[in-house]
Amino acid sequence: MKILFKSKFLLLGMVALSLQSCFVAKEYKRPQDVAPPKDLYRTDELPQDSINMAEVSWKEMFTDPVLETYIEKGLQNNLDVRIAIQQILAAEAYVKQGKAGYLPTLSITGQVTHQELSNNSQLGSFLNGTNDQYEILGNLSWEADIWGKIRSNKRAFEASYLQSVAAHQAVKTRLISNIATNYYQLLALDEQRRITETTIENRQKGLETTQALKEAGNVTEVGVKQTEAQLYTAKAILIDINNEIRLLENSLSILLGEAPQNIQRGELDDQKITTNMEVGVPMQLLKNRPDLIAAEYNLINAFELTNVARSNFYPSLRLTATGGFQSIDIDKLFDVNSLFATLVGSLTEPIFNGRKIRTQYEVAQSQKEQAALNFEKSLLTAGKEVSDALYNYKANTDKIDVKSMEFRAYSDATGYSEELLKNGYANYLEVLTARENALNSQLDLVNARFNQLKAVVDLYRALGGGWR
Repeated sequence: MKILFKSKFLLLGMVALSLQSCFVAKEYKRPQDVAPPKDLYRTDELPQDSINMAEVSWKEMFTDPVLETYIEKGLQNNLDVRIAIQQILAAEAYVKQGKAGYLPTLSITGQVTHQELSNNSQLGSFLNGTNDQYEILGNLSWEADIWGKIRSNKRAFEASYLQSVAAHQAVKTRLISNIATNYYQLLALDEQRRITETTIENRQKGLETTQALKEAGNVTEVGVKQTEAQLYTAKAILIDINNEIRLLENSLSILLGEAPQNIQRGELDDQKITTNMEVGVPMQLLKNRPDLIAAEYNLINAFELTNVARSNFYPSLRLTATGGFQSIDIDKLFDVNSLFATLVGSLTEPIFNGRKIRTQYEVAQSQKEQAALNFEKSLLTAGKEVSDALYNYKANTDKIDVKSMEFRAYSDATGYSEELLKNGYANYLEVLTARENALNSQLDLVNARFNQLKAVVDLYRALGGGWR
């Protein structure tokens, strides 16, 4: 009988192994409706080819040594980056769990049972009212992956892990972009502060000149007060600039993973980005942009979990073995006669279970569709960000030229009007207007230079640069 039972058990095992090739699980294929269209970018100015600035390392992209130091420090200390690393470690643990799904489970249990029995019962009268039993059990169980459930679970865990890796890369890309943008903005504010301080000095001297002209009868007290008001306007602008600098230094310090502090930096005129503005082709976004990579891995994870939910409709084949030592006398627990073993092969098909399996499958299908839509949305957003950065760069490059000519015109107008005023040929209101326009134009010119640098950084990030 033992030989016959073993033969049947081995036959059941062979059948289980042969059925593993009959997978119900489907293979993932990228949906056609999320493939990047050729016109994803609005590139009116730049040609599209295979060259892509996103493939340039950030160390080559940013040439300011101070900025490079801050980026390096941020990548090491930033808390968001460190959180993302912990998420990778957690996902890696699930990957190991998925790989172990093919292996049998084994557990060992030690158990002592004491029973107080009725003396009037059949068993109680035989055992004098008490019963003690000692057991050491080993349980071995293995489920055949007939429908690909275990394989799909494994792939889902792997996709989740790769999604966390891509998310970590996306955090690095955003961090580098934010550090560079904040750094350039600080340089722009420094330049605006220098301009404003120079303006305050000139207006202080202008106020003294206006008071002298009033004493000479060339201007009225109204002119003096208007000059004085312009001086206070410049001082108020300086207060706002200094406040913005402090707040921006605090923000950059947090990005570096440090407490708010003073930020050492270079000058705006020294910033040179020599990397060519090459955007490549839209298909490259799927391998360069970490957020798109993460979105697709999220879709793969949802797809594989749909396979898992589908496999629950089919019967599961499980092989179970239980064995160990069992004795009513602890001294004889490890005796040969205390050995026992049970071998079970089971095939389970769900029939009625309160619609749980159907619900799980429908939810999984819905989540897969959501993941596909999020993937498509992320792709369209990426195309918009690339297009926006290109247009911002072109607009601010043109604006720099226009604002430079505007400032020169206002500067000349200021000089001419002041000269005419001294000779009594100009209205003092013209002088005040020319001065105010010259200051605003110069501040706008600095903003345009900053926005041009920011557009390059935005384009670099939008194309997926920075994480390499």
